[in-house]
Amino acid sequence: MCYLAEMPEETAAARRFAKVAAIRPGEGRVLAWSFAYFFCLLAGYYVLRPLRDEMAIAGGVRNLQWLFTATFVAMLAAVPIFGAVVARYPRRRFIPLVYHFFAVNIALFWLALALDVGRQEVARVFFIWVSVFNLFAVSVFWSFMADLFSSEQGKRLFGFIAAGGSAGALAGPALTVWLALPLGPVNLLILAAALLEAAVLCAQRLERSAASGAEQARGAAPPRAEGLGGNWLAGIAMILRSNYLAGIALWVFLLSLAGTFLYFEQAHIVAQASDDPAVRTRIFASIDLVVAVLTIAVQFLATGRLIARFGVGPAAAFLPVVFGVGFAVLAFAPMLLVVIGAQAAQRTANFALSNPAREILFTVLEREEKYKAKNVIDVVIFRGADAACGWLFATLRSGGLEIQAIALATVPVAALWCALALALGRAQERRAQRR
Repeated sequence: MCYLAEMPEETAAARRFAKVAAIRPGEGRVLAWSFAYFFCLLAGYYVLRPLRDEMAIAGGVRNLQWLFTATFVAMLAAVPIFGAVVARYPRRRFIPLVYHFFAVNIALFWLALALDVGRQEVARVFFIWVSVFNLFAVSVFWSFMADLFSSEQGKRLFGFIAAGGSAGALAGPALTVWLALPLGPVNLLILAAALLEAAVLCAQRLERSAASGAEQARGAAPPRAEGLGGNWLAGIAMILRSNYLAGIALWVFLLSLAGTFLYFEQAHIVAQASDDPAVRTRIFASIDLVVAVLTIAVQFLATGRLIARFGVGPAAAFLPVVFGVGFAVLAFAPMLLVVIGAQAAQRTANFALSNPAREILFTVLEREEKYKAKNVIDVVIFRGADAACGWLFATLRSGGLEIQAIALATVPVAALWCALALALGRAQERRAQRR
């Protein structure tokens, strides 16, 4: 059910937004706060991301599969805690609580790294923590969006909201490239924590704007304030009972497989390119910067119109096509520029088109499914796939397969993934028509 309805007044900022996206009366204020919320959230994450990638190398490239496995174990421990919080507390309380917890964690990492306490061990823990933080923080955000907006609104507006994240993904790497050498990577953690707290402020203002809009709209139901109830295992049971949710879970698994293989190949190639941690950090940040520039242009100008024109299925299928082409090229030219190009292309396709389409899939679910089942898919299944695929990559390498052969073998997997995306799109349309 959508709680966002028409509001009698619009701000000047909302009217300016309406000139860029397909915004209807009453949507501007909530859309503006959603945009700002995602901007701050991803700006903070993209300050942390190059540090995470550098610390993965500092912890040892040969240990990557262990780091991915440890991340999955951490996810298994975190999900029941999150499920209990969601069941007990209303949305307006548990969302800030999650982000405040992560901000405190960042401060503790800064202290440990500044004091140079067990640097290699802290680097490995930091890699795991950032991987957990990323999925939880973004999953909570998109659950909130699926709770506020209907399927029809999602097709028009999710691309623009995602552009807020892309703008943040542009600001984060730009700040990292600018400040990594003069300040040192460790001190960037302070900036990341401040941006995360700014995201909390935006989430709180968004909650108030949504509640105000529902109260003022004629016949609109107010947002529910209570917790969702149930238990932490409910999300798993929902996935097992629903072919639709299971299909989304499989889509996410295949995304993880392709992304993990490409990430491992990137780590090996970048490790061979330089021994300097600052240089490697700048390489990772530069990739993020290119992706952000390309993505934000598409999201502002085309995402909403493309999804509305062609549908959710084709939009979700675009990413597997890009991955398939990227792996085919990498199979014949495993070089630094090629892997950077492949990463830039697949992440742009994901953030600009396929990820907004995937989030629209959740708008036709029941409210409890949007938070509990979605969190299991985004967190446990995604990171579980990361761990499994990390070990698969390591096994293939230890078995004598070169990077080129592994890349070529991933191409048919991308083709199956594309077919699944199209099927999910058709199922989403049928569910939307019944609501």
